[in-house]
Amino acid sequence: MNDDSTQRFTDRVADYVKFRPGYPREIVTFLHSNCGLAPGAKVADIGAGTGISARLFLDAGHPVVAVEPNQAMRAAADAWLGDYPSYSSVAGTAESTSLGSASVDLVVAAQAFHWFDPLAARREFARILTPRGLIALMWNSRLLDGTPFLAGYEALLRRFSDDYLSVSGRYADDASMAAWFGDGLAHTARMPNAQKLDFEGLKGRLMSSSYAPKVGHPNHEPMLAALSDLFDRTAQNGTIEFVYETRVYVGCRKHGR
Repeated sequence: MNDDSTQRFTDRVADYVKFRPGYPREIVTFLHSNCGLAPGAKVADIGAGTGISARLFLDAGHPVVAVEPNQAMRAAADAWLGDYPSYSSVAGTAESTSLGSASVDLVVAAQAFHWFDPLAARREFARILTPRGLIALMWNSRLLDGTPFLAGYEALLRRFSDDYLSVSGRYADDASMAAWFGDGLAHTARMPNAQKLDFEGLKGRLMSSSYAPKVGHPNHEPMLAALSDLFDRTAQNGTIEFVYETRVYVGCRKHGR
């Protein structure tokens, strides 16, 4: 991972655990039915964070090793998932996982790939994957408009966050994924996803983002005031709908050699 990206979420772990969205269970079905992932295949979740994506695969019967460099996030994942007998975790990065060569059948990175060094990660993924192993990269991409709340939230981030645009500009799109996988890109999918949040949930979701100004920043209190106003104007029955499109890109290791 790049620069201080491995530490960006250290003091946001509690909000991340409580307020970040999960991933559609249909992702695993898609990988089984469309991509040839075998039941029980071993998964390495790279940049696993607090374990949200790891749990998706554990619940589907896959053994998972969570690779996470941030100690606070890894500890949260261990506390949440430690009762799964097929779960383990290691301190490692996308560029240096510490895993054995040809030791996993699927490499997953969920909401994390944009923090990686893409060339070094590609080499490392190719090293740890079995010869027919797969790579699945996925994001919960927040919709930027379509409802007054979604448009207002995007405007709020642009107004109050100093580095929102620089972080969001790192997110992969179809073209960058096609370039990264090359002729190894085999499957793509888009799936709807959403959260219903009351104001405390919305506030926690905002503060789980690495670009949200923290307590003590001059933009923090004005941002929360604007968030409260946005919620009051757009909530229905005490909640707003935080809408995502989950994007999944799946390919083989050949382009990573």
